[in-house]
Amino acid sequence: MIVKQFELNKFDFTKFNIYLFYGRNEGLQNKIAEKYLIKDFGNNVQKYEEIEVINNKDIIIEEILSKSLFENNKIIIISRATDKIVEFIRDILERNIKDVLILLKSLSLEKRSKLRTFFEKNKSLAVIPFYEDDEKNLSSIIYDFLKQNNIKLSRESINLLVSRAGGDRKNLNMELDKILNYSISNKKIEYSNVEKLTNLVENYTVNELANSYLSKNKKNVTKILNENNYTDEDCVLILRTILSKSKRLLTIMQELKKSENIDKAISEIRPPIFWKEKDSVKRQVISWKTQDLKKKIYEINDIELLIKSNSKNSLNFVSDFILNY
Repeated sequence: MIVKQFELNKFDFTKFNIYLFYGRNEGLQNKIAEKYLIKDFGNNVQKYEEIEVINNKDIIIEEILSKSLFENNKIIIISRATDKIVEFIRDILERNIKDVLILLKSLSLEKRSKLRTFFEKNKSLAVIPFYEDDEKNLSSIIYDFLKQNNIKLSRESINLLVSRAGGDRKNLNMELDKILNYSISNKKIEYSNVEKLTNLVENYTVNELANSYLSKNKKNVTKILNENNYTDEDCVLILRTILSKSKRLLTIMQELKKSENIDKAISEIRPPIFWKEKDSVKRQVISWKTQDLKKKIYEINDIELLIKSNSKNSLNFVSDFILNY
């Protein structure tokens, strides 16, 4: 059963004991989970990664069955949920386990996802999509924060915080924590302070630009280039970010030939890939042939030498390279 985001305040969360939360608004996911599901369970909260559940499925189910006989209700939270967890949920449903609340969490699930479809079509399960916060919601959170803590920020500073939140109140709350710590000695904070305190948007967009390029998402690449005023000085950072990610991708593709298991190939990369990037990396692996990627790595090195000798046209060189595969 699908539960819409606007229905949450009136929804009876006691109606179901198995939930799927998905979407890129991790901050709102956490808020709703804490407010309606987790707060009443005290110490009876068990957290797992999906891979732990899959590898220890029988043990975890046996543990649920045996402990449910003499323990109070508890909640199990399974993070990074994908289609692989469907069989585990089917098993729970067949055993009719009612005294355990199960929450699956995932950042993004496509419409054709088996997990998402399974929850949407089953009347015994509840699925809640969490969409990105809009500017109005994020601004409201900031104004409440400023009022509660007696802090003054300009409208320009508030707009900056909204833009750097990336549509997720979790990101926003991390930035507001920095503001709160800084405000201990100064309740009126200038725009220049906010700019230095919060995450540099350029670093975020360069990283996203590199991932979009390697995923061959030309639409997103064009959007990022159009929405950001990159300078000639940014070009080396852009190229080196793409180069670094390309070399990492090449290593994964070479490892994949040995193991034929993409999750294993990604998990063995050092330094480890942050979990939020894994879906993007999988798309990148599918998008490239080894020889083509090697050619691009050589091209990146050549372009970097070129822009160092002709810095005035750096942005044109880099844009042409990124938009033409």
